[in-house]
Amino acid sequence: MKKRYQPVLLVLMCVIFIFTSACSSKDNDGAEAGDSTKLTIDVFSMLANYAGEQPGWFAKLVEDKFDLKLNIISSNLAGGQQKIATMMASGDLGDLVVFGTNGKDYQDAIKAGLLLDWTQDGLLDTHGQGLLKYAPEAIEANKTQFGGGTSVYGVGFDVGTGEGPSEGVTMSYGPNLRWDLYQKLGSPKIKTLNDYLPVLKKMQELEPKSESGRPTYGISLWSDWDSNYMTLAKVIAQFHGYNEGDGLNPAGLTLTHQNKNEWQGILDEDGYYLQGLKFYYDANQLGLLDPDSLTQKFSDVSNKVKDGQVLFSHFPWVDNVYNTSERTAEGKGFALVPFEEEKITSYGMSPYGGNRIWAIGSKAKNPERIMEFLSWLYSPEGVMESNYGPKGLAWDIDDQGKPFVTEYGWKALPASSEPVPAEYGGGTFKDGMNQINNTTLKLTNIHPETGEPYDYNLWNSTLNHDPDPVTQSWREAMGATTAKEYFLNNDMIEVSKPFFTTETPATTPAQLQQKLDGIGKIIKEYSWKMIFAKNEAEYNSLKEEMMTKSKGLGYDEVIQYEVELAERTVFPHKK
Repeated sequence: MKKRYQPVLLVLMCVIFIFTSACSSKDNDGAEAGDSTKLTIDVFSMLANYAGEQPGWFAKLVEDKFDLKLNIISSNLAGGQQKIATMMASGDLGDLVVFGTNGKDYQDAIKAGLLLDWTQDGLLDTHGQGLLKYAPEAIEANKTQFGGGTSVYGVGFDVGTGEGPSEGVTMSYGPNLRWDLYQKLGSPKIKTLNDYLPVLKKMQELEPKSESGRPTYGISLWSDWDSNYMTLAKVIAQFHGYNEGDGLNPAGLTLTHQNKNEWQGILDEDGYYLQGLKFYYDANQLGLLDPDSLTQKFSDVSNKVKDGQVLFSHFPWVDNVYNTSERTAEGKGFALVPFEEEKITSYGMSPYGGNRIWAIGSKAKNPERIMEFLSWLYSPEGVMESNYGPKGLAWDIDDQGKPFVTEYGWKALPASSEPVPAEYGGGTFKDGMNQINNTTLKLTNIHPETGEPYDYNLWNSTLNHDPDPVTQSWREAMGATTAKEYFLNNDMIEVSKPFFTTETPATTPAQLQQKLDGIGKIIKEYSWKMIFAKNEAEYNSLKEEMMTKSKGLGYDEVIQYEVELAERTVFPHKK
């Protein structure tokens, strides 16, 4: 009897051995959630400005916590829209996917079955607790707009809670000036946008050469951000409480007020876009406009700001390259100098998240572990560590449970080339930063454990930390601790109120998009010609040509479509 069962027992033992061996020798493609197998995932980011394996401290964080290595694929660095189309055609968008908008590409990916439904097999419920806890309304919004009320194919970025401006110490826009030169002029009052020009002219006369001996300019522009129009002329509208598009539908040729049912066409005679073009034309007539503006890129302007060639800044974050610790210690640096009529645009807090989307590819390797990683990015710990490095390096928590920047952090933050100790991943702090280039929770949200914002610039310990001479001088003159506080104190912010519509964001019909593309080329071409016009007569002639050609291509039809769309989906929500 025993002899009869022995072969069966041997067969069973062999089967068990083979099965066990196969399971234990799975490669990365078959790694189980929660096991210790190292897994390299492809992160296809339409926002990343880096390609290759994530280096440094963020790489070590992710590897230590999730046994993941991140291979970043950037469409920005590999053909742009053509790269996106190629990935879509291949049927595989990678493991973790970041969309620049929730428009056509994202919606086409859902229709083509290229994105994973997070409700399948309990993926979100089991492995996405951070998302469900800290971004529940953003998850529901995605389900309603893109998943027919049952499926979830992603989550929006910059999920915000609370009310008021969403920005940190500074707003998204300026204008900022060289504070030291402005003070030397006696800090003249600036009531309107045009009042900057005589002030900038005097500043240019005070400092006609940069530190390297190059000529200084009041204003330097760049063209590589242009879309359907000259982007930096549109920024003038954002100084007045308007924004491109309407916050939901694609930006085309309209500007809408942040919280009122008001809009402007780009070519409205009394609109802010044309005011912007006239402002730059007048600047050029005074010798204040950088003659390289049309042909240079943002990186070129950034280098000029760094060298001291530029005296006016549209965006406060651009100032960082000039405001080094060495310069500010000497009292030299950029700071906010608002005009009295300014109503700066604020995007506001939205619990529904913005239009940049995190998603998981339908062919993802080990979606459970990817979901756990993404869920961590939406948690308080993930927000802190993915932005500022591991706790104990650039930041820490004191005995009272309050955050503070460490001695190392003052040298490393926000993105310096300070060497990172080997135990934290080595390399430099800047190179080790999260290279995916998309956010999760608004940094101005309040951390539930510290009671202070995630943004280290807004921590009490930071605001009270030995301000440099430029900051101290600005605070004394303006009666505020931060630029945002000044705008708030003086009722100079137009904050977009959060709203939600169940409609899927529209994609412009193909025939209309073709007209829009043609009109956009005309507006861009003539906008640049106008600001460099020889005289007022040529300026007006070019403006008339731009109007006539744009209308001939269907400008009014495009405007009508965009306004009807906004009136149906957006304006009813703005009270």
